Amino acid sequence: MSDKKVPNEKQLNIALDESVADGVYSNLAIINHSMSEFIVDFITVMPGAPKARVKSRIILTPEHAKRFHKALGENIQRFENVNGIIETNEPPPIPLNFGPTGEA
Repeated sequence: MSDKKVPNEKQLNIALDESVADGVYSNLAIINHSMSEFIVDFITVMPGAPKARVKSRIILTPEHAKRFHKALGENIQRFENVNGIIETNEPPPIPLNFGPTGEA
C-alpha cells in the first residue's frame, strides 16, 4: 500500500466578506416559489412596530432548495441530540401585506 494521499479533484475556496460575516437577525421567513426558483425573504419583526422590512432575500433553484431542506433538517437533528427538542410555539397570526407579488 502506498502512503501517498490522493489529491481532491476539485477544491472550493469560500471567502466570507466582513460585511456578510456579522449576519442578519431574522425572526420571520416568507417563502415563495415559481417553476424555476424558490425565494426566501428573511424579515425582522419588532413588537409593536407596524412595519417590517425584508433584511435579506435568497433565491434558490428547486434542486438547491431541496438540498438546503435536507441539510437544515440534519443540522436541527444534531442540535436537538445535544441540546434537546426545540419547542415551537405557534406565533399569533400576523396579517401580512407583502406588496405586489409576481413570478419570474
